[in-house]
Amino acid sequence: MLVLVAPGQGAQTPGFLTPWLDLPGVSGRLAEWSAAIDLDLVHYGTNADADEIRDTAVAQPLLVASALISAGQLFATQEDFARLVGATAGHSVGELAAAALTGVLSERSAMELVRKRGLAMAEAAAVTETGMSALLGGDPENVLPHLEKLGLTPANVNGAGQIVAAGTAEQLAALAEDKPEGTRKVIALKVAGAFHTHHMAPAVAALEAAVGELEVRDPHTRYVSNKDGRVVTGGQDVVRRLVGQVANPVRWDLCMETFKELGVTALIEVAPGGTLVGLAKRALPGVKTLALKTPDDLEAARALIAEHAADAAGPAE
Repeated sequence: MLVLVAPGQGAQTPGFLTPWLDLPGVSGRLAEWSAAIDLDLVHYGTNADADEIRDTAVAQPLLVASALISAGQLFATQEDFARLVGATAGHSVGELAAAALTGVLSERSAMELVRKRGLAMAEAAAVTETGMSALLGGDPENVLPHLEKLGLTPANVNGAGQIVAAGTAEQLAALAEDKPEGTRKVIALKVAGAFHTHHMAPAVAALEAAVGELEVRDPHTRYVSNKDGRVVTGGQDVVRRLVGQVANPVRWDLCMETFKELGVTALIEVAPGGTLVGLAKRALPGVKTLALKTPDDLEAARALIAEHAADAAGPAE
């Protein structure tokens, strides 16, 4: 069974959209979305530097656009997607790409919503200097109480020995000086705020207002939620979870447990792939993985789909 996943914020790098623009139709789709959300996706995906694309209001639309563009090279229609993919999930903002890929939202609606999400989260992040740091290694039984002691939130519980802490700059500085027992390394992430914490509460209210008029459909393919790793079968439930997830922890560890329970045999991470494949290699031994980074990876991705999609379960269950 094939699982398709979409990465979250921090996966972007300068120029990462450049090679995709050589493919037919890509420039036109990006131009259409850019006009709809008043953001030049081509510029930011090709010429902008690391600081420019670190901006939450820029990074989030870029990542969803990249996910949709790259997935569109593998699946010509939603019918193809539903026939070939057994389950889909996205990490944090990647959930909006997953919502579009499974038909819950149209691509344009997903792009408009992610633009509003990015702006609202950037505004919330500007209130206090906050950020996120990844802790590598360490037992959750040691890590979680230590974070609580420092006033930090385990914003991403990613599995495979990785937990991401979020909080104020002062709290994160204290963490860097005082690592939990057994933790190998603490790495500051290239994000502009303490996402998936109470610091994002104002963004939740903004998104609640934004989703009221969206046209929402039930997913045609299993949609696995960051909230609790559950398969969500109702489109309105998916959207409610997308809104609330902004201020609540991402449980990617539970998503991977669900993939395992569903019988995953292969996992493809759409562009800019790499982070989620790295987690899967450690947490899902025996599962074949592929990170879609550039169009050069498409041939290998199609071969993996041909090999593993025969057992796709089709409609969401």
